[in-house]
Amino acid sequence: MIRKMKNMDLDAVMKIWLDSNKQAHDFVPKEYWENHFEEVRSILPEAEVYVYESEGEIQGFTGLMEDYIAGIFVAEKFRSKGIGKLLMKYMKGKKQKLRLSVYVKNQAAVRFYQREDFQIRTENIDEAAGEAEYEMIWER
Repeated sequence: MIRKMKNMDLDAVMKIWLDSNKQAHDFVPKEYWENHFEEVRSILPEAEVYVYESEGEIQGFTGLMEDYIAGIFVAEKFRSKGIGKLLMKYMKGKKQKLRLSVYVKNQAAVRFYQREDFQIRTENIDEAAGEAEYEMIWER
């Protein structure tokens, strides 16, 4: 089931956020994610966050800031089971256009977004992480 995040979900969501970022972005020092943990934790409730919950466990989530996808995160043991695709379908049902940034080196994510009909618009450098990233867009 996909639903809006509640305050009581924050710990589970943040664990998935930290673990997923460290695993998917092994080319970025893990300290980068650890150093941003509290900042993300404080601003996450301001975003439009949806969780995928099954059998009482949050297995993944996505965060939106208007039409910008701040990320799709799925707990490691639940990856490759269609949860990311379900979250994406849910967001596409709510928006006319979606934008996101993804690290070029995160090829699994780039391929996922391309399968979801996102187009690469530009390539930039994320100054904070020092990594190349694509700006991608999807429109109905």
